[in-house]
Amino acid sequence: MPRVKTGVVRRRRHKKILKLAKGFYSGRRKHFRKAKEQIERSWVYAHRDRKQKKRDFRKLWIVRINAAARLNGLNYSTFMNGVHKSGIELDRKILADMAMNDAAAFTAVVEASKAALAK
Repeated sequence: MPRVKTGVVRRRRHKKILKLAKGFYSGRRKHFRKAKEQIERSWVYAHRDRKQKKRDFRKLWIVRINAAARLNGLNYSTFMNGVHKSGIELDRKILADMAMNDAAAFTAVVEASKAALAK
């Protein structure tokens, strides 16, 4: 029985990994073992950061809402409490966009929030 060499299979596997490592620094793009280790690490980072991105955007929206609410005389937590009590069903993404781009509409939401808190 002749021995089986992995020439073609190995070359294809190496080329696939090295193609994914394009743009990495130094040996991490040139040497198969280093490239493979870095690719696996990169996949871990990518998976983690897909989850992290959602948290980061939520934090950004809260900062923007808080800044706009303070300009209207409320802090974030009081404002959001009033929004929920008034029955306004706008999420933080929309509220943050209103705070940045449509100050008049955001002020109307703040007034509704204040009215709901006064009750």
